[in-house]
Amino acid sequence: MNKLIIDATKDKIFLMIIINDSKHYITHENSKSNYEKLILLINELLKTRNLELKKIQKIYINRGPGSFAGIRNSLSIVKALYLTNKTDYYCFSFDDFIGENEIKYENIPKLCEKFKVKKNLINPIYMS
Repeated sequence: MNKLIIDATKDKIFLMIIINDSKHYITHENSKSNYEKLILLINELLKTRNLELKKIQKIYINRGPGSFAGIRNSLSIVKALYLTNKTDYYCFSFDDFIGENEIKYENIPKLCEKFKVKKNLINPIYMS
């Protein structure tokens, strides 16, 4: 199963694709003007693995707390992918995983399952 993890809540955008047990990621500076670049960065990462957006079965997206612009932009992209490709998504927050010692991005899918993060539900947490 192909999975995509998106975190645009911090100073750097973090993107990871998990293809079976193989993990690939990129980071990029985050700014308010990156709203047009985020989907290009996702496509760039997928292209390095000869993968298309329609081949992603699940997306995990950090819903915050963090940058309003980063969260808004990444949620918009995920909603569009859900509408066009019916790709299921999980909006997580690192705060959802209370009690976990070491949280790594590659563990997000298992943590979402363990902590019963709901599928296709958006509840952003913006910093004030």
